[in-house]
Amino acid sequence: MSLDEAARQLELAAHDTQVAFDCIGLGDIERAHTHTITARAAADAAEVALRIALTMSPEEAERAGEKAMQRIEEEEGSRH
Repeated sequence: MSLDEAARQLELAAHDTQVAFDCIGLGDIERAHTHTITARAAADAAEVALRIALTMSPEEAERAGEKAMQRIEEEEGSRH
């Protein structure tokens, strides 16, 4: 796993957290619960990826972080 994967998983967790929040506001508690579980799974996956990244040298981590941010920026640009 890489920092790229950690970033992707954190994006998924953030999305599912927002959906769960919105579902609570709509009174759809069952769907909120489902999205809370998937948000937690994504956050756990991100934590594993980051734990693995801790074994990288500072230079490797910097390069991987830059790559992850470029991917995020490219994906955001393609959505707009």
